[in-house]
Amino acid sequence: MPDQTAPSLLFVGGAANATLAVDVVATAVAQARKRGLRIHMTNQEETFAALPATTALADAASVVDFEKRGEHAAWAGERLAAGENFDIVFGVREMAQEAVAEAAEAFGRPGNPPHVVNRVRNKDAARAALSAAGFLQPACQVFADAASALEFLKNSTGPWVVKPRDAMGSEGVTRLDEPAQLEAALKLMPHQGAFIVEEFVEGPEYSVEGVFIGGAPHMLAVTSKELLPPPHFFEVEYLIPAPMPEETEREIVEQVTAALHALEVRFGQFHVELWVTERGVVMGEVHVRNAGGWIHRMLAHVIPGLEWFGLVFDDVLGLPIDKAALVPSRGAAIRFLTPTPGRLLAIEGWEEVLAHPAVLYAELAVAVGDVIHPYESVEHRVATIAVGADTAIEARDLLDKLEASVRFVTEPVEPAAVSAGVAEHA
Repeated sequence: MPDQTAPSLLFVGGAANATLAVDVVATAVAQARKRGLRIHMTNQEETFAALPATTALADAASVVDFEKRGEHAAWAGERLAAGENFDIVFGVREMAQEAVAEAAEAFGRPGNPPHVVNRVRNKDAARAALSAAGFLQPACQVFADAASALEFLKNSTGPWVVKPRDAMGSEGVTRLDEPAQLEAALKLMPHQGAFIVEEFVEGPEYSVEGVFIGGAPHMLAVTSKELLPPPHFFEVEYLIPAPMPEETEREIVEQVTAALHALEVRFGQFHVELWVTERGVVMGEVHVRNAGGWIHRMLAHVIPGLEWFGLVFDDVLGLPIDKAALVPSRGAAIRFLTPTPGRLLAIEGWEEVLAHPAVLYAELAVAVGDVIHPYESVEHRVATIAVGADTAIEARDLLDKLEASVRFVTEPVEPAAVSAGVAEHA
């Protein structure tokens, strides 16, 4: 029986039905328990049913649909009328962040205002706000249909990027080098409706991981990214901390800090994407949540003792936070392996990877007989290896050796045999 006098956490949106999402929520819940928090979790009914073990991590659970605008605010009103409130309102899922903001506002708790979250989640609105504030931004335009976008493409100079307004995980994001490629790109969209066409930005891509402490952004680390060649934006490697000159890192931190203030973001975790170009730092997408891609585990190695989710709880509870200790002292790297697409006949060397003492996390998402899909988004990741070392470069060198030790044997299949998921089971 939980202590009813202990501070309480409303965990909006719970977990998605995916290995990474479940691990993120389990980590966040463990850090909440360490602080003595009672936990009430909301989620969609079908996800609760699919994840009974994750649901059981909470003291109480309510079916509330985070995808329906206003639903969490209405639920909060009912709870308040019944005499119940929460000390902290928090969530980790991208698609639940507007619901997190609604609930925090309704309960009168710290959080990002709903209109701020809505703006950063709509990529074109965030681009417009950053551009108006003087930040370098790729030219960007929203289109309702292919005909109007095609006319724009024919009268402008590429390359371009086509993307949904509010998806995640690089889903539906495609580079176009000529207008004729638009039709195929739109077929990859996760849903119908308005979409964005924007200028392709030349330059290495990074992200900044951080947390707000006392309303001010604190940068934990800069992450470097490696991607497969276009047309898709499939990320295959992260290094933390990103190897770069100090002046470049300083410029990135300054730009991200200023951008978060300009967008009026003020609470919780953040994951901000950007490019370093000849013109300077070009801001990418801003997320008011933790990063994906197992970065939460990498950061815990890079900054010994770090509890990224716990910092949010400590901030609300007024507990002391030693910001001087929140700096990287080690390195980590992750590789998302990309074996040749086709039917998987055999996997060799994976057990040796699992047994390596430097491995922070390793996951194999395919089995013999599956059909490996061509790589278009994070949904198509088939194998993951994350390692920790004294430096990010040493971690990357170790990944090279581990990846070379694993052998995937595949055979070609007819295009019709490849499903739209990670793999098609035989």
